[in-house]
Amino acid sequence: MKLTLGRNKKLKSKKATDQLFTDGASMRKGPLRVVYFIAPTGGEHQIGVSVGKRFFKSAVNRNRIKRLLRESYRLHQGLLPVSESVHLKAMFIYQSGKMPDYDYIEQLTKKLLKELAKKVIS
Repeated sequence: MKLTLGRNKKLKSKKATDQLFTDGASMRKGPLRVVYFIAPTGGEHQIGVSVGKRFFKSAVNRNRIKRLLRESYRLHQGLLPVSESVHLKAMFIYQSGKMPDYDYIEQLTKKLLKELAKKVIS
């Protein structure tokens, strides 16, 4: 499996994002929340990342956290099973005013991905 995060793995569609927040479920580990929707069709898993302006006024800080989230997902996306019958859409949202380091983000992301893997399999 290639450890890339290409265009087809990013959640970009407004329609898909709206469906995610209306029909999806969520789970949380510390300040990291993931909203997810498991579709019955196959394909690449798609993710998005977000950091609220309420917590970080500076765009530089928001973008740094989003880069950390994307990198952590990119390296650990192998924890999610790839199936022809299941398609996962997820949005990772960081909700804290404290600037995290990469190790902390990686730890939280791995925990959430392991729990998501259980949901995808069942």
